[in-house]
Amino acid sequence: MGPGPFNGIVRMAILTGQRRDEVAGMTWAELSDNAWTIPASRTKNGATHIVPLSAQTQDLLRSPPQFGELVFPGLRGPFNGWSKAKAALDVKSGGTNWRLHDLRRTAATGLQRLGVRLEVTEQVLNHVSGSRAGIVGVYQRHDFALEKRAALDAWGNHVLALVEGLTTADNVVELKRG
Repeated sequence: MGPGPFNGIVRMAILTGQRRDEVAGMTWAELSDNAWTIPASRTKNGATHIVPLSAQTQDLLRSPPQFGELVFPGLRGPFNGWSKAKAALDVKSGGTNWRLHDLRRTAATGLQRLGVRLEVTEQVLNHVSGSRAGIVGVYQRHDFALEKRAALDAWGNHVLALVEGLTTADNVVELKRG
């Protein structure tokens, strides 16, 4: 993929597992050296979400020029050329019959394959259902910050190995199961 906001949005979605609109709306003010804080007003569940930034994600965020508040702006405000950009990516990649939301499923599945516990994967995705639903959600207050960081670091290394054509089995460190 060539340069441009759609390229950055897709790469960021791959590396973080976050929703396309959350990535597209990312502002420079939401970023720190090692985390992205998505405000409650921009998340699906209405809860502030902290996304640890892997080394690969930090590298990605060094590349876009800073014009205005958005990290991946469109020509006149937030990026909005989804259909056209996705169609161009399909032609370039030879892949069809997929949606950008599938990148979240890919990240979730990949994290599980790497040995990340389900509740950590759900925290990375900012889900409040599943393992955090019902009474468990009432009592479970741990933020999984360290576990999310380890998971996204492992995922970033795995994605980089795939992109570079390396054998990922040699680069995967299974996280301790607790």
